[in-house]
Amino acid sequence: MKTEHILIIRFSALGDVTMTVPVVASLARQYPHVHITMLSKDFVRPLFEGLAPNVSFMGADLKTEYHGVKGLNALYRRLTAKNFTAIADLHDVLRSKYLRLRFDLGRYKVAHINKHRQSRCQLVSARNKILRQLPTAFENYAEVFAKLGYPVQLDMGFKMRELPLPSGGEIAADNMLEGGPLIGIAPFAAHEGKVYPLNLMEKVIAQLAERHPSARMFFFGGGQEELAVFQQWAKQYPRCMVVGDHLHGFDQELALMQRLNVMISMDSGNMHLASLVGLPVVSIWGATHPYAGFYGFGQRPENAVQLDLPCRPCSIYGNKKCMRGDLACLKNISPEQIINKVEAVMFG
Repeated sequence: MKTEHILIIRFSALGDVTMTVPVVASLARQYPHVHITMLSKDFVRPLFEGLAPNVSFMGADLKTEYHGVKGLNALYRRLTAKNFTAIADLHDVLRSKYLRLRFDLGRYKVAHINKHRQSRCQLVSARNKILRQLPTAFENYAEVFAKLGYPVQLDMGFKMRELPLPSGGEIAADNMLEGGPLIGIAPFAAHEGKVYPLNLMEKVIAQLAERHPSARMFFFGGGQEELAVFQQWAKQYPRCMVVGDHLHGFDQELALMQRLNVMISMDSGNMHLASLVGLPVVSIWGATHPYAGFYGFGQRPENAVQLDLPCRPCSIYGNKKCMRGDLACLKNISPEQIINKVEAVMFG
């Protein structure tokens, strides 16, 4: 009897790959006899290591080692040596399409994601907008496995295994995680249309520090500009800490998130990382909308902070220029709206 072995292809941004984790975990648990290999960028490896006994990870860099058609052909030859019996393309972009074409020609069982592009266009249309919930990314991923003959019931109670904080260092010290509440703040995202204005976010921090003097706040984000903002805030508000100064890698950040009470995040990868460990997220939405299907796994809908504007949402990914020119969807959200949601999570 031939061993069943599924190859899953998903590159792209951190949030998109992170959203595959609960689906892959559900698949692995429901089909323990099937071996599953995740193919993605190597930096997301910690998200899949230890996920399940029948899950393994392969890293591939499509910009260097496997660049262009020649590189994809080399990657295909490497993959065929693994004797896969089914191919799940959860990305559906030019490079993954080329790989699955090769597998199709090789008579492999292949299925790919349906991104519901027409419905997405209707959701963000400036005219004749149809505001309704689209299938979630998790449902879209699960549908691919169903096409391959592996229907998946999503485990809505999924949480990643408990991770240890690195020994030593200021965050690992007992007094850093005592008392509370412990609040994570991830104020950045890839596009301007998803970022709450920093001057307003600082007001959120200031008011939380004043109203809850025993609270500790941890700033998540890694870019140089982000770290510079965090350093400034940490100097001004003494019970705040820049996570990137003390922890390195998703596994360490996830270990800290497991110990927090709530996270404030944009529609970004940190919302999805927090969701993996069951951390409640107060998420802030501007140009994008939870209806597009990218809400955090298992997060409560009432914890989303957003305004009802006729132009919202104007973008699926937040990368379009504001048609109004004023980003009112973000600038008109008051700090009090966010703080009220945070307090409802902490004390509700």
